[in-house]
Amino acid sequence: MARRNRIANTLAINPVGASRICRPIDVARHLTWNQHMPMNIRSVSLALLLLLGGAHSSAQQNDQQQMRGLDEQVQEIKSDVLSIAEELSRLEERLLYPSGTQVAIFIALAEGDPMRLDAVRLLIDGQLVSHYIYSSKELEALRKGGVQRIYVGNVATGDHQLEVLVDGKLEGGADFSRTEHFAFRKEIKPKLVGLTLAGPDSGGTPIALGEW
Repeated sequence: MARRNRIANTLAINPVGASRICRPIDVARHLTWNQHMPMNIRSVSLALLLLLGGAHSSAQQNDQQQMRGLDEQVQEIKSDVLSIAEELSRLEERLLYPSGTQVAIFIALAEGDPMRLDAVRLLIDGQLVSHYIYSSKELEALRKGGVQRIYVGNVATGDHQLEVLVDGKLEGGADFSRTEHFAFRKEIKPKLVGLTLAGPDSGGTPIALGEW
């Protein structure tokens, strides 16, 4: 009777199912799988982010290269358009003003002259052909040695009269006006006439005619 009680107590304390719940090997495997699962997910996520970042960077570089290529093409087109426009302008001028009848008149300021040029009027054979009013930037360009083509047109071969009227202000602020008459002869070739302007303070001729 005592033996049976001991056996029963032994079975009650250590039942058959207890060995499956408390096996140390199964618990270790369960813990190891749980610990490694988040690491695997983070690794995959990081790899995906790196791939996406690389693809985005590559796409940006391609876009930048394409934009640079487009900019270069636009600049080339602009240059071609300007060249074509310049050539068309020269062609139009040759058509409108053939060399047999073309006359061009240029304006320059005497070097170092302090006069402020306001306006210039040109008359050929008594007809007004140009009336030009100067801005401060244009006047500054003339003072730096620039030359302006104030008129281009057609005249018949032979002798002609050129009348030049100049309006401006002297260095002290006084108004200055001068009118000069010149004769020129048109040959069967383009005629280039140069006018050099100066104020009375310069000591030179206010309006000088030259062949260019």
